[in-house]
Amino acid sequence: MIFFVILFFVTKILLAALLAVFVAPQASQYSFRVVKVYPHDRNAFTQGLEYRDGFLYEGTGLAGRSALRKIRLDTGQVVQSFDLPQPFFGEGITVLGQQIFQLTWQSQTGFVYDKASFRVVKSFNYPGEGWGMTNDGKQVYMSDGTSQIRVWDPVTLRELRRITVTDRSMPVTSINELEFVRGEIWANVWQTDRIARISPADGRVLGWIDLSGILPRAERTNPDAVLNGIAYDSASDRIFVTGKLWPKLFEIKITPGK
Repeated sequence: MIFFVILFFVTKILLAALLAVFVAPQASQYSFRVVKVYPHDRNAFTQGLEYRDGFLYEGTGLAGRSALRKIRLDTGQVVQSFDLPQPFFGEGITVLGQQIFQLTWQSQTGFVYDKASFRVVKSFNYPGEGWGMTNDGKQVYMSDGTSQIRVWDPVTLRELRRITVTDRSMPVTSINELEFVRGEIWANVWQTDRIARISPADGRVLGWIDLSGILPRAERTNPDAVLNGIAYDSASDRIFVTGKLWPKLFEIKITPGK
């Protein structure tokens, strides 16, 4: 008897989940058009990317090679940098006001820098892994490789809430580098060529951008050379994307997809 009761409830839960998937509206699909191609350091293991005041700010990873960089967009020249000491493995960054925030992967430690000097102002701690970062001007958003995005107070760096990224009611995992674009959170999904457009209110995926083919396979000389890095120039409404160990950075326009 107990077996049949358990079977009944499990079946009910599965049917409810399936119904939610089929009833929920499908996220819009988008493609892209390349506007311009810029040089990018092929040795940069890109973990975070932002555009501010005419420059790119990039956080790179790998132990012993992790850094925070300020880069000229047109030439790819690094004009300012700070190397993270070992054993830190650099991850996502975000620029808010006159400060830059940077995560590390498994050290449960982040750093806050003075934007002008790259001087370390302070460090902070968090549970779990650090992957991507962005902000909306008031709050900081942080990904940890799961389907969760944590929302932090930028002053105390304490967690305020979490949102779960879902597509048709199903969790989307491996949420990586983040960028706030026109009121949405855009996120790379690790080891894919897709960017998720996410509602910051409830985590629902509003659309998918398929960037397949933007960098030819022949130019991805390393299996870790995956799409990762989104930067938005809000003043000129420009979108930039790149990847880990990619030799190019692309300015793109979003177009309707299939």
